[in-house]
Amino acid sequence: MRLWVCIVLLSIVLCASADRPAIVRAGEFVRDAVGGAWDMFRAYRDMREANYIGADKYFHARGNYDAARRGPGGAWAARVISDARENWQGGVSGRGAEDTRADQEANAWGRNGGDPNRYRPKGLPSKY
Repeated sequence: MRLWVCIVLLSIVLCASADRPAIVRAGEFVRDAVGGAWDMFRAYRDMREANYIGADKYFHARGNYDAARRGPGGAWAARVISDARENWQGGVSGRGAEDTRADQEANAWGRNGGDPNRYRPKGLPSKY
């Protein structure tokens, strides 16, 4: 619930432009954020389904890339979800700061428009 409240409030605040009404820009931001959250979920679901050793960074980059391509709302959702996941995972998984740093690097790479295939491991099925 907090996420949706934040999305609505940020969409109104962040979408200031003279060429379109604020409510239209806010609606676009929210639509992009919801779509970006779906992109992140789809990448996570595919990562779990693939269960392929060494593919973690690829799916991080791909989810962020797909979400950010939707626009500012998608990029915002990708950043919020990625940061929340890494903060939670850092305290639970025991993988350490180095893994978190590498995940965040892949997240930023995808979010900034970098090709996710940079992190694609050899042998990962073409389905993904």
